[in-house]
Amino acid sequence: MKYDFDKIINRRNTNSLKWDVGDNELPMWVADMDFPVAQPIIDAIKDKLNVGALGYSIVPGAWYEAYVNWWKRRHKLTIVPEWLVFTTGVLPAISSAVRKLTTPAEKVVIQTPVYNNFFNSIVNNGRYVVESPLKYDGKAYSMNFEQLERDLADPQVSLMILCNPQNPSGNLWSSYELFKVGELCAKHNVTVIADEIHCDLTAPGKEYVPFASVSDVCRDISVTCIAPTKTFNIAGVNSAAVMIPNKFLRHKMWRQLNTDEVAEPNIIAMEATIAAFNEGDDWLEQLRAYIYENKQLCQKYLEENVPEIYLVPSEATYLLWMDCSAFCTDSIELTEFIRNDSGLFLSEGAEFGQAGRQFLRMNIACPRSVLEDGLTRLEHSVHAYIKSN
Repeated sequence: MKYDFDKIINRRNTNSLKWDVGDNELPMWVADMDFPVAQPIIDAIKDKLNVGALGYSIVPGAWYEAYVNWWKRRHKLTIVPEWLVFTTGVLPAISSAVRKLTTPAEKVVIQTPVYNNFFNSIVNNGRYVVESPLKYDGKAYSMNFEQLERDLADPQVSLMILCNPQNPSGNLWSSYELFKVGELCAKHNVTVIADEIHCDLTAPGKEYVPFASVSDVCRDISVTCIAPTKTFNIAGVNSAAVMIPNKFLRHKMWRQLNTDEVAEPNIIAMEATIAAFNEGDDWLEQLRAYIYENKQLCQKYLEENVPEIYLVPSEATYLLWMDCSAFCTDSIELTEFIRNDSGLFLSEGAEFGQAGRQFLRMNIACPRSVLEDGLTRLEHSVHAYIKSN
């Protein structure tokens, strides 16, 4: 069926984290799409609700099959069902991994700029963050292997959290880059948590490489976090999985997830996940094309109207990573100015580490009319900011 991604969904006054803002404000910050959910997912949830009872749920065989078939079909990765463990979310799984696979006061490496909640999962559990900055040449990002090895060589480092695809830059890491990460981590006895929640949100014709698929080493030292929630706009369903081929690591993670009470599904999680992976291909292909067109629109608009902003090229996610270094030294101040000036609510790059301090992140997973409104507000506010300084 043809999906209408131009349709406006009014999410105000619905207890939405994203849309709990002022009447004149436009939220384009948190990674939450404003598109209608695929109809097979809605139908599966309705069927479950029509049973009339909302009791405890189990993880059925169909849940494992849905993951196995999706990754085989979409990503050419063969997953053995027993490698999968249900969890309520990728972030809870990462926090559980930090608690189980490290000890208090040890260090965890992250390649910045990177998803801000990695910092929280590390610091809130009494561990130390090691920011290992990616290389940025003013145009694009790449792995800084020299710096990464220096950071991994610290005997206090026992864990690395890898973002694949990369958030916020939208980079798709190559097989070689992932292979190199695996080799360096194995050399220094560091376990890898691979956050691959954005893996299906690639540009048409582009494909991500699962970290665990690259080599036996990568497979054996890693815990991969995967989910349908980001891809299919069902984050509120709280459904994810960790994929762990290594039997020893898998037992440790299974034990910790259960200890943390984040291994029990809600009544909707199973049905939504199964429907998404079994029947969501058509919706996803249309979504990827729409997001790609949104990115092209943004590229053209910024070049013509806000040339002071450099848009970092992106092959994944629905997030723009905007370099504002030509006129800004502090993205926190800039985002506050923009929100006060035009009501546009963006994410400050400083959230993603020191390497992001002169950047903004913008969520463009919205109908085109909303995006055009956001771009107009951005243009007005940036020029007002430059004039005021």
